[in-house]
Amino acid sequence: MSLGVAVVSVLALCVGAVDVPLADTVSVLFRGLMPGLIAEPSNPHYATIITEMRAPRIVLTVLTGVSLGIAGMVMQGLLRNPLVSPFTLGVSTASSFGAAMSIVFGTALFGTAYYTSFSILGMTFSFSSFSTVMMSFVFGLCSIAIVLFLTRDSNVSRSTVILSGVIISYIFQAGIMFAKYASDDDQLREIALWMMGGLSNVTWSTIVIVLPVVLVCGIYLEKLSSDINVLSSGDDVARNLGIDVRKLRNRGLVFSTLITTVCIAFTGIIGFIGLMAPHICRMLIGNDSRYLLPASALMGAAILLISDTFSRVVMRPEELPVGIIMYIIGGIFFIWLVCGKKLGDRA
Repeated sequence: MSLGVAVVSVLALCVGAVDVPLADTVSVLFRGLMPGLIAEPSNPHYATIITEMRAPRIVLTVLTGVSLGIAGMVMQGLLRNPLVSPFTLGVSTASSFGAAMSIVFGTALFGTAYYTSFSILGMTFSFSSFSTVMMSFVFGLCSIAIVLFLTRDSNVSRSTVILSGVIISYIFQAGIMFAKYASDDDQLREIALWMMGGLSNVTWSTIVIVLPVVLVCGIYLEKLSSDINVLSSGDDVARNLGIDVRKLRNRGLVFSTLITTVCIAFTGIIGFIGLMAPHICRMLIGNDSRYLLPASALMGAAILLISDTFSRVVMRPEELPVGIIMYIIGGIFFIWLVCGKKLGDRA
C-alpha cells in the first residue's frame, strides 16, 4: 500500500493545468541526488511547477489523508462505533467554526498582529495561519468534550453518539452562518472556499506546521493501539486488565482532534475519509488496531490523493474543490454501508 501511495504521488505531480512528462518529473525529483546520471528537464519551468506548486500540495494531501484516516480509526475504536469519524462527531464543523471566527474576527481579537508575519529558517509564516490552527483546534476539542459529556454513560447506544455529533454540527453550523453574516465580501468568499475544502495555495511553510503535529500525534496514537484492542472487548474487561478507560478515551480523542484540526485548518472541510478508510481496511486486514491504524493512514492518503488529482483534471484549467468530490464519494459509500448492513441483517 505504501508503494501504491508513492506511485500515485508521482503521477499526481505530472498532471494538472500543465502536464509534466513523467521523465521530466523524475528528473526534477532525483537530479539533485544523481546529477551526473539524470538529465535536466526539457523545460526549465517544470522544476518550479513541481517543487514550488505541486510538491507541497501533494505532501499536504498525503498528510491530511493520513491524519483523517488515523483519527477515524482511533475514534471508532475508542467509542466502539463503526460510524464515528471526525466528520460525523462534529469535529470538522466545530473546527470550521473556529476557522471562520478567525477569518472574520481575527483583527478584532488580535489587532494588527493578525496581519504580521515572521521568518524561521528562511520560510515565512503568518500569524493568521497560527490563529486559524489554534482556534480550529480549540473548537474541535470543544466538540469532543460535548460528545463525551452527552455520552458519559458507558451503556449509551451507538445512535446516541451519532445523534450527539449531529446536534453539535447544527450548533456550530449556526455559528458559521453568523460569521458569514458578519463578514465582508472578501471574508465571505474565503469562508465559502474554505467550507468546500481545497488543497490549493499550499506552501512549504504550511508543511512545516503540519508535519511535526501529524508525526507526533500519529506515533502517540499508534502506541495506544494495543489498549484500543483491549477496549473493543468492553470497558469492564479493559479495567480488569489495568487500563484506565477514561484516561485512554480522553487522551485518544484529544490527540485525534489535534491531528484532524491541524490539517483542516489549512484544507477546509474534507469529509468521509475518516469513515471510509478504516472500513475498507477492516474488510482487507481485520480488526487488529496495531495494523489497522497504519493501514487506515495509507488508505486515507490514497483516497485523498486520487480524489485531489481527479479534481485538478476534471475541469482544467479550472479546479474543482476536492471537498465536493469527497462529499459525492462519501455519500455513495455511506449508502452502500447502510444497504449492505440491511442485506446482512435480512440474511
